[in-house]
Amino acid sequence: MASSIHCPHRSCHRAPSRAGRRAGVLIRARGRAAVWAAVVVVLASLTGCGALTGTTARDVPADTAPAEGPPGTANTSPTAGPPGTGQTAQGRSGAGPETRPPARIPGLGPRTLAWIPENARQVLVVTGRGRDANRSEAVLHQHTGSGWEAGPAWPARNALKGWTDDHRAGDLRSPIGVFALGDAGGLLPDPGTELPYDRSEGFSVGGTGFAGEPLAGSFDYVIAIDYNRVPGTSPLDLTRPLGADKGGGIWLHVDHQGPTQGCVSLDERHMRELLRTLDPDRHPVIVMGDALSLGR
Repeated sequence: MASSIHCPHRSCHRAPSRAGRRAGVLIRARGRAAVWAAVVVVLASLTGCGALTGTTARDVPADTAPAEGPPGTANTSPTAGPPGTGQTAQGRSGAGPETRPPARIPGLGPRTLAWIPENARQVLVVTGRGRDANRSEAVLHQHTGSGWEAGPAWPARNALKGWTDDHRAGDLRSPIGVFALGDAGGLLPDPGTELPYDRSEGFSVGGTGFAGEPLAGSFDYVIAIDYNRVPGTSPLDLTRPLGADKGGGIWLHVDHQGPTQGCVSLDERHMRELLRTLDPDRHPVIVMGDALSLGR
C-alpha cells in the first residue's frame, strides 16, 4: 500500500462558475461511507484513486459526509428527488402515442431516489456490475422539465474490490451513495467547463496500477466527488471533515485501463464531454453503487 507524503502548498487557478459557488450541497449517501484515495504524485501533492505499485502515494481531500442517516456529504437532508423509472405517455396532439422522457430514473429504488436532492437536474448514475466487481457503467440523466432524458452509456471502472456502504481508508472499495459534483481540475487546461477548474501540476501522477498499467495521465481531468471533503475547494484540498480514517480524494478521473482505489474512472473523451455538460446551476450529483444496492 502506498504511503502518503506531504507536498508544498500550491495556489489554485480556478475558473468562476456561471452563478458563483454554492457552499453547501444536499446529498445522501448510503452507509457511513468514507472513501480513501491514494495516488502517486510526481510533481506535487495529490490524491484520489489508482492503485500504485512500487511508488509513493498521497491522499486527497474528500467532501463532508453526514455522520447519520444514509451517509453522504455535508448539509445532507433526505429530500425526495426526481424519482426513477421510465414511463410512456400519450401525445397531446392526437397524432397517437408519443414517447416522453421517463418521470423517474430507471434502475433506482425508492431509498436511493429519496437521497437525490429535489433541485438536482443532472444526475450521473454509475452502476456497478456487482458488489465485488470493479467494472461499471455511467449514464448522465438530465431533466427536461417533463421527465428525465438519458445520455449514452459509458464504460467505467471503480475500486478494485467493488463497493461498500461503510467505506474505510484503504479498503479498496468505492462508496455507495449520492454526492454532489461541484469542483473540477486537472493537469490539462480547462476543456470548457462551467465548474470551477483548478489547473495544477499537482495533478501529475506516475507509477503503475493493479494490472501493471501506467497511471500517467489519469488526472489530466478530474471532478471531485463531494465525499468527506469541503465543497468549493480544489480537488487537491486535503481537508477531511470526517477524519482520515474515512478516506478522501474520491474523484471522477481519466481511465488508466485498470481498477481504482476508490474513484470512478471514464475514458478521456467522456471526461471532457462530462466536464463541458455539467452545469452548477443544475445542481449535478453522482449516484454510485452496485446495481442491487441502487435498486433498493
